[in-house]
Amino acid sequence: MTLIDTQQQFTVRRPSEGKSSPADRSPSSLLPPAGHFIGGSFVPGSSSDVIDVIDPTTEQVIASVQAGTAADVDVAVEAAVTAQKAWGATTPKERSEVLNLIANIIEANRDAFETIESANTGKPRTVAEDDVASTIDTFRFMAGASRALTSMAGGDYATGHTSVILREPVGVVGVITPWNYPLLMAAWKIAPILAAGNSIVLKPSEQTPLSTLKLAELVAGRIPDGILNVVTGQGRTVGQRLSEHPDVALVALTGSVVSGQAVAATAAKSVKRVHLELGGKAPVVVFPDADLRAAAAGVRNTGYWNAGQDCGAACRVLVHESVAAEFTEHLVREVGTLVVGAPEAGADVEIGPMISRPHYERVKESLAEAAAAGLHMAIGGSALEGPGYFIEPTVISDVPAGAHIATHEIFGPVVTVETFASTEEAITRANESPYGLSASVWTRDSSLSLSVPKQLDFGTVWVNAHLVLACEVPWGGFKGSGYGRDLSLYALDDYSRTKHVMINHGA
Repeated sequence: MTLIDTQQQFTVRRPSEGKSSPADRSPSSLLPPAGHFIGGSFVPGSSSDVIDVIDPTTEQVIASVQAGTAADVDVAVEAAVTAQKAWGATTPKERSEVLNLIANIIEANRDAFETIESANTGKPRTVAEDDVASTIDTFRFMAGASRALTSMAGGDYATGHTSVILREPVGVVGVITPWNYPLLMAAWKIAPILAAGNSIVLKPSEQTPLSTLKLAELVAGRIPDGILNVVTGQGRTVGQRLSEHPDVALVALTGSVVSGQAVAATAAKSVKRVHLELGGKAPVVVFPDADLRAAAAGVRNTGYWNAGQDCGAACRVLVHESVAAEFTEHLVREVGTLVVGAPEAGADVEIGPMISRPHYERVKESLAEAAAAGLHMAIGGSALEGPGYFIEPTVISDVPAGAHIATHEIFGPVVTVETFASTEEAITRANESPYGLSASVWTRDSSLSLSVPKQLDFGTVWVNAHLVLACEVPWGGFKGSGYGRDLSLYALDDYSRTKHVMINHGA
């Protein structure tokens, strides 16, 4: 087998080099107002401190946002408490109309959201477009789903007593969203939380707050004041206060395991509910009968989507030893075709930068550790020169069982390849990760396609596919990947509570 020469395999395409560069899409004229969004309008924070927002492709400051304080959170929660009383009393039809209105507003401003998201995160245009389209679909789905909820049938379960099951809002929900999908992850939380009749205080990532603030700007005055509030700032301040605030009934977080542990520990003191969608290390189990070309193409598309900064990324391949060499050759050839660059550098750019300097350094450190351990870089393996936080798309082959890089989240454009000898070994090795978010199985064997997913300890398991999502089906994990479900009717369950009313009519 001859693998592609890794020397100078990738370069960063800059805007001036783009073959099909779009027209100037500077976000400067699209930026949302400064301040926190509380009670339906933008207000200054209690502190003069600000946080710079960096374009990861250029390392230049594109905006500054307020560094929120605990006092700012308190003001936002007070607004949310007031608004929730009326909002929670609305009918599903009325809430549905508001969600559809939000979807319409996003759709009418699609280009603005795509531009802001690309500028803030460095996402290629195709990724930003998919994010915005999925955001719109999330609101539209929840608008319909909120009107079609079912519960246990009312009836006489005790003699002379009729029971009725009510579904109620939980109240004010604190939301903490991540930097990798700022707008979409906000939608995954906002849509079901509002649909269930709750109000929200949301803290976006301090690294990527702009699209969430833009959403707040555009819905201001068009949805009830106070049902959606946004406080920008650091997790250790704003997130901490949300987690401990006595008037916050539930905290929903998408983020790292460390962040989830901190939120859960703080929330436990007041026994408030917690919804956690945390990290992942998705195994891709390739059996010897699989279509190896299709599997390699699948890993190319889903292991490197959003530069691998995806908790469901197809980043850990377990391939049967009899076909490992052939599969790796296919995969390296596929990965070698990826185009790295800035979002303005052409419609064919597929790999953007890491989100920040600290994350870029963490990914570099992981690659350096793998190289020092003697692991084989089949392609890539290095940072790329010039401004921006770019890492080469990387395949590390012949990775031994238990290697740190194969079991812990890197969150970059890095895929590892291991081998297995038996189905039992494949299942055991796939499950050895501390995460349990998602996995995939590649086989033409109908028996394996049914039996193996049942034995994999992951919240979502695809067969002959990976990272295919739909609003109708749930997303969430086991083990270190957290608990609770996004999307689907299960999300509406998570953000509501059931009350049993029993009426004695036999007296």
